[in-house]
Amino acid sequence: MNALLSIAFVLCWSSGFIGAKLGAGSASAVTVLMWRFLPLAVILLVVAATAGRASWRGLAAREVVRQVAIGVLSQSGYLLTVYYAIQLGVSSGTTALIDGVQPLVAGALAGPLLHQYVSRRQWLGLCLGVGGVALVTTADAMAATGVAVWAYLVPFLGMLSLVAATFLQSRSRTQVAPGVALTVHCATSAVLFSVLALGTGAAAPPAEAGFWTAVVWLVALSTFGGYGLYWIILRRSGVTEVNALMFLMAPVTAVWGALMFGEPFGAQTALGLAVGLAAVVVVRRDGRAGRRKTGGSPPGDPHSLPPCPAPKPQESGHRLSGGCS
Repeated sequence: MNALLSIAFVLCWSSGFIGAKLGAGSASAVTVLMWRFLPLAVILLVVAATAGRASWRGLAAREVVRQVAIGVLSQSGYLLTVYYAIQLGVSSGTTALIDGVQPLVAGALAGPLLHQYVSRRQWLGLCLGVGGVALVTTADAMAATGVAVWAYLVPFLGMLSLVAATFLQSRSRTQVAPGVALTVHCATSAVLFSVLALGTGAAAPPAEAGFWTAVVWLVALSTFGGYGLYWIILRRSGVTEVNALMFLMAPVTAVWGALMFGEPFGAQTALGLAVGLAAVVVVRRDGRAGRRKTGGSPPGDPHSLPPCPAPKPQESGHRLSGGCS
């Protein structure tokens, strides 16, 4: 089951870069994002007010505010930078490469912020992953023409935004149902992107069929698939494992781009994909070995955190690995 979830997550998350490229040809970034989230937020809010009411019972206002902040960081800020970077001319592969640095940054910050330990073998896997995604997209980045140097800082800011959201969620001691979190995050994004689109005069959608194809693609694959699976795997396996999977995004995006848009796929891309796969194997095997030795989550396991108080009765749902505030 975990393997199937991981495969689905990699494909769905990578689809976001492809969808962003599809939408970039017909409308501005804020237009695509507004129409991606506005109908979705309405649907989710209707479901929350009817079939999903039980999941909201007992949810404190403080946790709703926390989820709004997480949504701003992990969804609104992250996606806006990715879409804007591609609109500026940064290729989807290069954007995926910069996004792929996120696991190394998260690993470096896990110790001081979450009191987690990342083993030497896992650091080896993290470094292998960075090398893999670099092999896939370095040639593309070097060959780019007509793209301002500062444009490459835009997806870097998005990567930092996602790191911040990951740690903010990991510090929460309240268990929030995935459907509740997704509803709050999407509603927050719908409001923010609608305000941006209306304020810049970019709210009207184009009449092109390609625009709506991109919107449906992004809602079905990227939001429900990639974004939803991101938090599910984070809760089930912890920060290190989900970060290891992030290393596969750039290679998979490169393969997908080659098949869908005819982008070049050579020996360097194939080598990068192989290195990225090796990185995932190294990180995942190290985590499993630690659990087998202790029969659970050992003190040095990267998924463990200091003990948290027992959850209150209303704090039902999925709990992050050891997360507490």
